[in-house]
Amino acid sequence: MKNDKMMSSIRELYRIGRGPSSSHTMGPERACLQMKKKYPEANCYRVTLYGSLAMTGAGHGTDRVIRETLSPMTGDVVFDRKTPTERHPNMMDFTLFKNGKELSTERIWSIGGGAIFPDCEECGEGVYPLSTFRDIARECTEKNVRLWQYAEAVEGEGFFPYLEKVWEAMKASIERGLSVRGILPGGLGTERRAQIIYQKKHIDESPQTRENRLVSSYAFAVSEENAAGGVIVTAPTCGSSGVLPAVLRYMQESRGFSDEEILRALAAAGVVGNIIKTNASISGAECGCQAEIGSACSMAAAALAELFGMGFDQIDYAAEVAMEHHLGLTCDPIGGLVQIPCIERNAVAAMRAINALSLANFLADSHKISFDLIVKTMYNTGTDLPLGYRETSSGGLAKYYPIEKK
Repeated sequence: MKNDKMMSSIRELYRIGRGPSSSHTMGPERACLQMKKKYPEANCYRVTLYGSLAMTGAGHGTDRVIRETLSPMTGDVVFDRKTPTERHPNMMDFTLFKNGKELSTERIWSIGGGAIFPDCEECGEGVYPLSTFRDIARECTEKNVRLWQYAEAVEGEGFFPYLEKVWEAMKASIERGLSVRGILPGGLGTERRAQIIYQKKHIDESPQTRENRLVSSYAFAVSEENAAGGVIVTAPTCGSSGVLPAVLRYMQESRGFSDEEILRALAAAGVVGNIIKTNASISGAECGCQAEIGSACSMAAAALAELFGMGFDQIDYAAEVAMEHHLGLTCDPIGGLVQIPCIERNAVAAMRAINALSLANFLADSHKISFDLIVKTMYNTGTDLPLGYRETSSGGLAKYYPIEKK
C-alpha cells in the first residue's frame, strides 16, 4: 500500500517486539489489541485471514498470536486462500460477538513493519514535512545540519532516549542469538548457526575474512532470535532485523564508535527507511523481499555513511547502490517460516551494506541514479512481481524445496 501522506515518526519504523514476522505476527497482534479496546464487551470472535496472511500465516504463527492476544475470548481463525485481497495482500476481517450476537465486522490490513491500517494512532498527518531524500538533503544543506540533526529536530523530545532503547534491544538480541545452539521451531530442522560462525576462526584469518565472519554471525544471531519468536527490533521488518544491528555492532567494535555516534547513525538510517516506507513499501507481501532486505541494506549503508561523516551525495549513493542490487529479490520463505532463505539473506545484505559504503567513498561523484529514483523503481518492480514471489510460499524456493509430510 503506497502511502501518500507525510512520513510518520521513526519510532513507528523501529518497533521493539517479538518475531518472527512484523506483518504476520506484530501487525495482527496490534490489530487484536485495537479491537479488544474498541469492543471490551465482546466474548467471541471470528478472524478471517486473506492473501499472504492466509498463505503463510500458519508458518508465521499468525493464528497462534491472534488466539493468545484475543484471550480470554474464544473463537475461530479462518484461512481464506481463495478470496482476492484489496488495497494490500495482508488483509484480515475481525468479527466480534457478544453472547452470540454480532457486534461488528471490521477489515484491517497489516501493511509491513508491524503497522496496520486503519489505525487510530496513525491516521493523523505524519510528522515529517518532507518525504524525499533530495528535499531532505537540500534542507539539511541549507541549514548546515546532518541527517540525524534533521531527524532530531522533527521528532522532538524523547527521540534519542527512544533510540537508546532501540540500540540496547538490538545489542541484546545479538547477545542472546550468540549464546544458544539448537534447532529452530517450525519443523524444517533449521540449526542455529550464529554461535558456530562466531567461534569458528580460520587459521591465519585475514582481516577481510574476520570481518565477514563477525558481521555474518551477528546477522545470524538476530535473525535466529527472530525466527525463534524472540525480542528484536524491526529495521524495518522482523524478517530483515539482523542487517542493521550486525553492521553497527561490528563497526563499533572494530572502529571504536561511541554509543552516541551509533544513535546518530540509527537516526540517519531511520530517515532512509521512512522514505522507502512512505514512497514505496517495506512489506514482503506487497513488493517481495527487496522491500525488506533491500530496505534494510539501504538503511545500513546510510547508517555507515553517517558514521563515517560522509556527505549527502555519498549517503545518497550508498543507500541507492544497496537497494539497486536487491531489485527483483523475491520473498519465498520455505514452509512460510522466516528461516530459509531469510536468515542467510540478512548476513549477505549486511556485508553488501559495507561494500556499498566503500563504493560511495570512491564513486559518489559520478553516480547517475538517485536514491529517490531507485525507491520508485523498487516499488514498481515489486508490484510487477508475480504473486507467488511475494510472501505466499507458492513460488521460488518455497515451491521447489521438498518438505517431508508428517
